[in-house]
Amino acid sequence: MKKYLKPVMLLTLVLALAALSGCLGTTGQADGPFIVDAETAAEMIGEGAVLVDAQMEDAYDAAHIEGAVNITRGDIVVSEPFPNMVGGKAQIEKVLGNSGIGNGMQIIVYDDNNHMDAARFWWTLKAYGNENVKVVSGGLKALEETGMTVTEEVPAVEAVSYEAEEFDESMLATIDTVIDQLNYPDPDTCLIDTRTIEEFEEGTIPSSIHIDYVENQYTDGTYKSAQDIAIMYMEKGIDKDGTVIMYCKTSIRGAQTYLALANAGYENLKLYDGAWLEWSSDKALPIQTPSGEKVEFNEQDAS
Repeated sequence: MKKYLKPVMLLTLVLALAALSGCLGTTGQADGPFIVDAETAAEMIGEGAVLVDAQMEDAYDAAHIEGAVNITRGDIVVSEPFPNMVGGKAQIEKVLGNSGIGNGMQIIVYDDNNHMDAARFWWTLKAYGNENVKVVSGGLKALEETGMTVTEEVPAVEAVSYEAEEFDESMLATIDTVIDQLNYPDPDTCLIDTRTIEEFEEGTIPSSIHIDYVENQYTDGTYKSAQDIAIMYMEKGIDKDGTVIMYCKTSIRGAQTYLALANAGYENLKLYDGAWLEWSSDKALPIQTPSGEKVEFNEQDAS
């Protein structure tokens, strides 16, 4: 993958995207297939879409949008062999069904955590074949600002049947995928470390490009538009035609970046699910640091 774009190529991209802006809209929150602004989400909920709150249970109990069912990060992952690995098909079917969500229902999901848990929920369902999930840009705060009611009341839910498709392995990168990329570099593939700059400098997978996942958001906490995401990543040398593998500590934050890129039209995306915790636990694997110092393994802040 090219690390830098020629100025003419970048200018052409910017002009092309600017020309599309009249069709895409100026706020940028509903100009892609997977992210919707809060106003659009409220309309869809009014028309019968199921609302999912992806906050942790204690946060949900304290405040959530009226009618929202709570599906937490822990409900859709397993902790073996590493924290926050994607849950199995039967697990996802049970969680969705017990939450009153059946096949074909439109699902709107939000969180209050920089979109990372909502995005991970979206990624998981998409990997299991569900294309009817949209993430609310700005999360709980944005929905509240539309006038939707915030409550502590838990809605009554009637369990239904939910059937997932087989997991789409093309959306997943394994440790072997990453090792192969390091051993036999594909110029059209890049690794993105979505953690903070402090984490990145303490140790990263060699050749990784650092783009903190929070850069996918505006200062008000909403997702950047598809246009702005496309420009930002192109400026960093990440081509839409290439393959992008992203990760963080356990690829919860990585899923937020995956969603931003998918919403902007990137198609060849893979989430390294084992992520930094898996990579750094194997002392035989190389680690890149500014100073070359040894990196100690730390399982705290598993996101």
